[in-house]
Amino acid sequence: MSPRPLLITVSRLVLGLCLGAGVFAARADEPAAAQSAPAPAVEQPSALTPQVLYQFLLAEIAGARGNLELASQGYLDLARKTQDARIAHRAAEIALYARRVPDALEAARLWNKLEPENLQAVQMLAGLLAGGMGQLDELEPQLARILAKSPESPAGLLMALNSTLQRYPDKAEVRSSVDRLTEPYLKLPEAHFARAHAAFNAGDADAALASLDAALARKPDWEPAALLKAQLLQQQGRTKDAIAFLAAFRAKQPQAAAPSVDIQHAYARLLAADRQYDAARAEFDKLVMLSPDNGEIGYTRALLLLQAGDATAAEAEFKRLLVLGKPDPDTVRMQIAQIQEEQKRVPEAILSYRAVTGGAQRNAAWIRAALLQARAGDLAGARSELARVRAAEPKEANTFLLAEAQILRELDRAGEAYALLDAAIRKQPDQTDLIYDRALLAERLGKYDDMERDLRRLIKLKPDEAQSYNALGYSFADRNIRLAEANTLISKALELAPDDAFILDSMGWVLYRSGKLEAAYDHLKRAYAVRPDPEIAAHIGEVLWMMGRQDEARKTWQDALATHPQNEELAKVIKRFTP
Repeated sequence: MSPRPLLITVSRLVLGLCLGAGVFAARADEPAAAQSAPAPAVEQPSALTPQVLYQFLLAEIAGARGNLELASQGYLDLARKTQDARIAHRAAEIALYARRVPDALEAARLWNKLEPENLQAVQMLAGLLAGGMGQLDELEPQLARILAKSPESPAGLLMALNSTLQRYPDKAEVRSSVDRLTEPYLKLPEAHFARAHAAFNAGDADAALASLDAALARKPDWEPAALLKAQLLQQQGRTKDAIAFLAAFRAKQPQAAAPSVDIQHAYARLLAADRQYDAARAEFDKLVMLSPDNGEIGYTRALLLLQAGDATAAEAEFKRLLVLGKPDPDTVRMQIAQIQEEQKRVPEAILSYRAVTGGAQRNAAWIRAALLQARAGDLAGARSELARVRAAEPKEANTFLLAEAQILRELDRAGEAYALLDAAIRKQPDQTDLIYDRALLAERLGKYDDMERDLRRLIKLKPDEAQSYNALGYSFADRNIRLAEANTLISKALELAPDDAFILDSMGWVLYRSGKLEAAYDHLKRAYAVRPDPEIAAHIGEVLWMMGRQDEARKTWQDALATHPQNEELAKVIKRFTP
């Protein structure tokens, strides 16, 4: 965007002022009638005094030299002094371009005062007020004027009302304003549509649905209203009603005017949300034929194929979308890589993960590729690749360093992982993520003094973060030592993060170690309700067993084992109590 040439504009503006003030005489070759004809009564022009002309030129030269602040100030001051509508208009434009919104608002208000019938002036003031610069009671009359002055039907303006008012936080007040603004136009379906939006935003879904019914009564085949009604029904938890409504709406459409892709897409999504997967997949199959270039439709269809267990067809669809370039190719590559990994096609999965080149998923994809490579027996190659990306992405170096340590730990090479982090911390002594992971590795290696040193350092570096308190307290509780201190540490962690499942689990565990079984059970139940983790289930079962409720303990363990059959901690506890 570039401002119109300032000096050209000022010449026209000054000329207009001069003509209005009678400074220029009529041309000698004009007919007498023309000479005596009155000038159009558009504005009451200001007298072109030397001071006015000087300030004009000062403001314009400032603008031409890029000093928009001075230009804006000059024009606004001139508009105040001259009370000329043209100058107020120019002052508003320059202030907007200079991003001096309060000045633009003042100039626009003055312009409206001087030219109350000028629709452009009304629109500028309304736009500034809609940006949150004024009260709603000031904006509402401007919107009413715009609606009344609409050269054609106000339908489009009615549809835009709620987006215009979206910055106003009091949604009940906005709804009242929309109701008043639409009152003269209730013969139009768009007025009822605007009321529906405002009512829903104000939390009155029933009134919103009633307004949509009123809109559809006036225009029965109107798809925007049908789509919004289906959306509102679903948001009310009435997905089946939404499906029935759209099915009836589709059936009413004449054969020559089949429902749009939007209607059919909404219907298919509702079927999927209602877990009618076969019916949803059939609808998405039709939609892909109707709109093969729609990436969102194709992506949802591929996910439904995955859900149905047809990974081969899903992969084919994802690859088609990859060629299409939509949706985001990296998101599609992640899905392809996950299918290949699930099917044990490890080399292909590694290539697909490494093809993810941007976005939030990139780091996770590259780390997953390294993990697969290490699991396949090429640990040296995986570490070499992680070293390469650390060098290539220095800002993300620690992310990949931690990933390498985690891979080493998974492969039972905790000593190497510890050495890796230890070397990194010598170069970055206050890097808290590295210190925390080194502390966990120290515990695994039985280096409890080193673990405690690191966790206490973290508590000093970040006293408002809960995890270090929790890790140290849980370590004491798990080793059944220093239980009073463990309770103090975990209580502090719980104070900082009262709903964290693992901290609740730690509190349950230290209470169990202290012999407070009922209190321990209460904390562990709360933890499991937040996060049904198998290790929390292992703790619950152990507490139940010690309370004499062995049948409940066995059921807790077996239910968790059915969901997490590979969890080692859970298996150890079950074996210890039920050999």
